[in-house]
Amino acid sequence: MPPLVSEAIVLHAFDYLESSRIVRLVTRDAGMRSAIAKGARKSRRRFGSGLDLFAQGTAYLQTKAGRELDILTGFEDVRTRTDLGGDLERFTGAEAIAEIALYFGRDGADAALFDAIAIAFDALLPTSGESTAREATLAGAWQIIAALGFGPAVTECAECGTALNEKESALFTHAAGGVLCKRCAKLSPGGRKLPAPARHAIAGWMAGRHIELTESDVRAHQRLLHEFLDYHLHDGRTLRAFEVWEGGSYSRGCVMPAPSAQVDATVA
Repeated sequence: MPPLVSEAIVLHAFDYLESSRIVRLVTRDAGMRSAIAKGARKSRRRFGSGLDLFAQGTAYLQTKAGRELDILTGFEDVRTRTDLGGDLERFTGAEAIAEIALYFGRDGADAALFDAIAIAFDALLPTSGESTAREATLAGAWQIIAALGFGPAVTECAECGTALNEKESALFTHAAGGVLCKRCAKLSPGGRKLPAPARHAIAGWMAGRHIELTESDVRAHQRLLHEFLDYHLHDGRTLRAFEVWEGGSYSRGCVMPAPSAQVDATVA
């Protein structure tokens, strides 16, 4: 079988035996791939620092039907993102982004997903300058969710498609896949009230716009995103990296602030 050559990003990596490294990659042309880089910890010529977390480059993979691990024979034209390691908030945000991508990513080619992941990591770099690390992580997560095809409806009713008043709150339910109009909300057994600014923030993030939030608003959005991801996991897996990011010491320790005006914390 001819080698697979594709642009790739390192989402997860760990050492294997004395000299090798196993990596989880998202590729532009072949989706999520697991590969072993034999001798990677000794061969600076073939890999250098290219197999560090969040690095992006051209991967050369030997694949074989039925084999769980591809063989990574080279990783070239590498763009490292080592600056993410210099800031705890940015690093844990990138880890959360990688975890979401790994849990929900697909095996087939998905250029839109690849680009969303790359943009999310770039937005977290200290030189990006536009958003705080937490806002950049929220934006990246929602853009990835949108690229995967299950972004929530926030400007129109998820059940009947009725456009919602831009200034009104609406009931948000994970089961429906977004907000509900007043008529459909009466038929829903549960959910949470989502104020208009929160709806606009999520819509803006999914569209790639920059949104500024207060500290309490960020924490409320973190909780909402966590609940949304948990619902779609279905199998009870724990989002460990997400929980580290969500409860980081840079965000006032693990103490949850009072509900903000952006997202009502009451769930029926």
